[in-house]
Formats: sequence, C-alpha cells, structure tokens
Amino acid sequence: MRIKFVFILILAVSLVLPRQILAMVDSDGDRVSDQDEQKIYYTNPFLADSDGDGYSDWLELNTGYSPHNPQQVSLEDNDQDNDGLSDRLELDFHTNLLLADSDGDGYTDGDEVINGYNPVNPEPEQLGKKFGVDTGNQEFSYFLGGVRVGKFLMSSGINNSTPLGSYHIINKVDKAWSPYGLWMPYWMGLGTGKFGIHELPIWPNGYREGEDHLGTAVSHGCIRLGLEAAEMMYSWAEIGTPVIIY
Repeated sequence: MRIKFVFILILAVSLVLPRQILAMVDSDGDRVSDQDEQKIYYTNPFLADSDGDGYSDWLELNTGYSPHNPQQVSLEDNDQDNDGLSDRLELDFHTNLLLADSDGDGYTDGDEVINGYNPVNPEPEQLGKKFGVDTGNQEFSYFLGGVRVGKFLMSSGINNSTPLGSYHIINKVDKAWSPYGLWMPYWMGLGTGKFGIHELPIWPNGYREGEDHLGTAVSHGCIRLGLEAAEMMYSWAEIGTPVIIY
C-alpha cells in the first residue's frame, strides 16, 4: 500500500513540475516567462526586445506599450494584426495579437466582439453585454463578457438627478419626444421609462445641444451621449441589456 502511495506521489510530482518549470523559464532574461511570451503576448521568447525599439518586452508591457511595434504606440492604440481589435482588448479577451481570426471560425476577432460573440470560441457563443455609467467621472462604458470594450464622455443629470442603481434597457426608440419639449434621438429607456440614455437632444427649431456639454452634468436626469457614441450604443445593445449607474 505504501509503495502504491509513493508511486502516485512521484507520478503527480512528475506531471506538475514540468509546468512549474516552464512557467519560470525566461530564455531571453526580459522578466517575461517563455510560457507567457508564447501563449499570452506572442513575443519572441529568445529576444528580450521583440520589436527592436530599445525597450524590453517586460518594460513595454508594464508601461502600457506594444512590444510588437517599434514605434512608441500604446496597447490601446495598436492593432498589430489589423483585425479591428486593439492589442489591449486582445489581451483582455485572450486572443492572439498576431492572428486576425484567433479561433479560426472565419470571422475576425474585431467583428466577433462588435457583434457580441466570443472571439476564442469557434462555436457561435454570444457574450453578455452591459453598460456602466460613472456619474462621478462622467464616463459611459460598455462591456462584453466582463471586458470593458470602450468608453465615452457623457452628461448625466444636474444636481444628482440621475438615479443610481441597477437597471436594464426597457425600450428603444430612434427619436423619442421629451416632456421637456425636445427630441431625444436613439432613446434607450431605463427604470419605468421616465429617464434613459440618448443622443444630445434637439430642440424643435433644429438646435442641437453641443458636444461641449459632455463631461458635465447638465441634463434633467437622462444620460446624454455624443453623436457617434449614441448611435453606436443604440445599435449595439438589445432590450434587456443591464445598466449599472453609480
């Protein structure tokens, strides 16, 4: 019985140790393990400075820069494989930074994320969508599968008139009318429908409130977005999408 136990213990150690060792190996001495270089960042495990810009892969990654682009470009702004998904989002979604179609299903990673699908599953798996409304910083964020895909400046209610809490989109109207006497394009209703998310409003005479209002609380309680952002979010979200206001 003791011999059997020892054999099982040796077998378990033999299976675990190679993985631990692999996670510790750093062939180029750049402080990023070979395993992470090959499976997460897709950098050269035998070259400390993969893009030859004079900065190590570790330094670039830890300061938010791309280790694949010799230009000083951030992970947020770099799209090494031109798939419509920034390198920052590639890391968040665990996709291949150098391969436009990580799961080989015929759709680019960027197209899958835009349409709400998991870019690392060849089967058509839809991921959960969510909006986050930060009234303190006047930032509107949208999430897919727990990953923040992007954010916009917004304008919430003056004098803290935007109610905080957890909601979901109850209806969508491409051009709703406000009881305050103005049009609210790309309306997405929240709560009981008395407030919602919409584009910068338009008065009956055609005057549209300006983009300079964004970043400041000026509405009667609604969440206002800029022109491109409002239309994009209206198209992206379905009725039932959760909205967290804080």
